[in-house]
Amino acid sequence: MSTTTAGHLIVGQLERAGIKRVYTVPGESFLDVLDGLHGSPIQNVVARQEGGAGFMALAEGRLTELPGVAMVTRGPGAANAFIAIHTAHQDATPLILFVGLIPVADRGRESFQEFDINAWFGSTAKKVVTLDDAASAARVVDDAIFTALSGRPGPVVIGLPEDVLVHVVEDAPVEPRTVARPEPTVADLAALKQKLEQSRKPLIVVGGEGWTQESGEQLAAWASRHNIPVVADFRAYDAVPHLSDAYAGFLGYGRSDANAQRLDDADLLVFVGCVRGDVLSDGYQRGLSAETIVVNADANLLGHFGRVDQHVIADVTAFAGALAAVDAAVEPQDGWFASARAEQLRFSTPTPDGGIGVDLGVAMEVLKKEMDDDAVLTFGAGNHALWPARYLDHNTANSLAAPRNGAMGMGIPAAVAASLAYPGRQVISVAGDGCFMMNGQEIATAMGYGAQFIVLVVDNGIFATIREHQEAHYPDRPSGTHMTNPDFAALARSYGGYGERVDRTEDFAAAFRRAVDSGLPALLHLPQDPTTRSPKTSN
Repeated sequence: MSTTTAGHLIVGQLERAGIKRVYTVPGESFLDVLDGLHGSPIQNVVARQEGGAGFMALAEGRLTELPGVAMVTRGPGAANAFIAIHTAHQDATPLILFVGLIPVADRGRESFQEFDINAWFGSTAKKVVTLDDAASAARVVDDAIFTALSGRPGPVVIGLPEDVLVHVVEDAPVEPRTVARPEPTVADLAALKQKLEQSRKPLIVVGGEGWTQESGEQLAAWASRHNIPVVADFRAYDAVPHLSDAYAGFLGYGRSDANAQRLDDADLLVFVGCVRGDVLSDGYQRGLSAETIVVNADANLLGHFGRVDQHVIADVTAFAGALAAVDAAVEPQDGWFASARAEQLRFSTPTPDGGIGVDLGVAMEVLKKEMDDDAVLTFGAGNHALWPARYLDHNTANSLAAPRNGAMGMGIPAAVAASLAYPGRQVISVAGDGCFMMNGQEIATAMGYGAQFIVLVVDNGIFATIREHQEAHYPDRPSGTHMTNPDFAALARSYGGYGERVDRTEDFAAAFRRAVDSGLPALLHLPQDPTTRSPKTSN
């Protein structure tokens, strides 16, 4: 045990936990933590805005085995980072947010940048704690990591009063607590087997966090042997490999009509790692009558709607491993399995969109051929995300970072974090013009830390998702959805990256190869027909 400060002890505990990066926007309220990072093996990635830092940490938590860590200052900094906490909460993603606070003696005086951290974050974080006892710094950090990863993953917020951080303590990092990975019991598996054997239209729905290459392949292989289709929850498309003949596509926004009907037709639904939530069920309307099994480590099943006939409290990796040893005499209805896969193959085959500008259907077909097998995809929210979700394959675990709660602005920060977390993997981000402009400045962060990715900016000059709703409910009365955009390619070059405008569909393939060969953060500016709303379908 040695003498140190609380701020330095926080860094020491993060090191002990195996944290490799923290994403920060510096503030005078946590100077001692920043000083502790000086010379630390932890990389301090300085973002250009707290929302960007928060989204980078969220992507790190989504793509790796540990929570992402962000550090911001009080008041305005915390306000900017709030979007990442809300996203991590609704997405069930492990995240730690450190927030510098005013000195303890200044509380309650409406002092400079004062705010109530519990009132702000209490309804959207798993835990909010303020470090008032300097000697507890290591324990508080360890508990935050444990809490973020346990049960239903989520965000933890730690307030750091600036005067407490410089208190000298005689303490040392603690041994990290082991996060339980509950396994299904023999009785759980027996009951599951019985229900499966009685079913004629079983459907497995996968999602959530914690999937590995092995667990995804195990579950897909088991489902294939037993002729059970597997569909993915919204923006959990990388849970199982798409090359499996069991994979039948996804649910939620942009899903096929066939999968929506399949959810209604199933007589047994097995949710693994996810729940029957709002988006998955088309607003609590579909898949409500079937017998329901939920495999989820969350004892409370937060977000689940409707019946639960069996709740297996288990980690997805533990469950997939145990299920692999179960031999069930499942006899689905003729055509139930084969038609699901055939419909998915049709649905995921790009169809030219037509219209002016770059045809995204054709561009996605090029990407399917050109992108690396283990490429990581990132995107934010908006109509632009419909094309990669539908047409691009995921056969490698931890290959998607996108907000399940529909937060705009995540794509570019997530691409930065993905590149730093997996420096040997290709990273591709698809961004709408509105989504890009919310955190596009983080290209500067990419340049500063050697991150490499290719971003496709789909430029239609409108907030297309909102315009689509206006066209449905207020026809011929567009309001507040027009945008004036910059020259995106020139903007990328101004940061020192590669930028190119692609006006014709036939020029996209060569432009993409040039972006890959640049070895820089690269941006392809793709004008799109402003009347295009979603991919054309023959399904």
